[in-house]
Amino acid sequence: MLDRKYILENIDAVKQNCINRNVEANVDLLVELENERKQKLQTVQELNTQANVVSKTIGQAKADAERESRKEAGRKLREQKDAAQAEHDELDDRIREIQILIPNMAHPDAPIGKDDKANLEVARGKHNPREFDFKPLDHLELGEKQGWIDFEGGARTTGNGFYFLKGDLVLLDLALQQYSVNELMKRGFTPTITPDLALDSVLEGIGFMPRGPETQIYSIENMNLSLIGTAEITLGGLYSGKTLSEEELPIKLCGISHCYRTEAGAAGRASRGLYRVHQFTKVEMFAFTVSEQSDAMHAELKQVECDLFDAIEIPFRVVDTATGDLGGPAYRKWDLEAWMPGRGEAGEFGEVTSTSNCTDYQARRLNIRYKQAGKKGTQFVHTLNGTAFALSRALISILENHQQADGSVVIPEVLRPIIGKDVIGA
Repeated sequence: MLDRKYILENIDAVKQNCINRNVEANVDLLVELENERKQKLQTVQELNTQANVVSKTIGQAKADAERESRKEAGRKLREQKDAAQAEHDELDDRIREIQILIPNMAHPDAPIGKDDKANLEVARGKHNPREFDFKPLDHLELGEKQGWIDFEGGARTTGNGFYFLKGDLVLLDLALQQYSVNELMKRGFTPTITPDLALDSVLEGIGFMPRGPETQIYSIENMNLSLIGTAEITLGGLYSGKTLSEEELPIKLCGISHCYRTEAGAAGRASRGLYRVHQFTKVEMFAFTVSEQSDAMHAELKQVECDLFDAIEIPFRVVDTATGDLGGPAYRKWDLEAWMPGRGEAGEFGEVTSTSNCTDYQARRLNIRYKQAGKKGTQFVHTLNGTAFALSRALISILENHQQADGSVVIPEVLRPIIGKDVIGA
């Protein structure tokens, strides 16, 4: 969350940022409550001082009646102090409730707009959309034709939005995981398999509202645990409450996890098949840095995503995400959108990965700090996340871009040594 002092010193900028990001947060009420809290804190301190003064005079009283009178006066002052402290704490809680709803400040260069229609294209990949000499199928038609994707079986066993992967598509899924992890290890990322559950307090620290009215999270009844929607949650929570040394940073983690999302309200042809599902596997990048490193780290994560999709020979574009389309914790976010020939009449771009610089927004909520040698105090780390491969969407990209007229799929060259085949479904 934003620092409270920063909010008070930049009221107009914070209010405008909320407008730009389509977020309703009562900044004026926060300011009003903060002024009340400060006054109440002053009252607490004054009553505590008076009670201490009276306490010191009790032993000086010569008569029992005078001593008891002073004791009673001290008790009343402490009761008043405790009541004022309770009122102060209630005000502090109300302020925090507003504070956690205020989004991170957006990067000055982030496009201002209410939704993804204002996203700004900033780069293209090495490969151009392919011109087919036959009518390409979408991934679901291909997958059902080859017996690789079974949504009917998933619905029977678990419910709508769940599915079975079968045969060569499983091998392709695993090959993508192995390839991306190997590439990330070469770049200094530590491979990590995370839990599929996290404490609700960790989800809230990362910026999710696990029990909110519009949540995308599956929560466990009668427990303070929820299924994770991304390894960003568990990787970010790994150092919650910790103080790191500056020498340890940056820390770069590569997390492999299942992801669970309710995907409430998602519908339409663009969301069909594997594009929006309730469970999928993801290889996630996460970094902890000092504040001066985060912009450079963000650029590095974006480059990793581009390199991975160039390597599997997928046409894509990178967009700078508009303010209204940013998640609450993100200072700046780049989306990578792959070309999907099976979308629409002539194909469309669809988001497959994203990378966000969350500055100290998450670290402040999770209390993750670092200490510089020879300097007093600590500072909050900066956190960043980026998707290497969301496997379901990476599979869509390969199936639709590398399909052949007979329904077979050519395997990208970098994956052939892992999967052991040049073509699947021939």
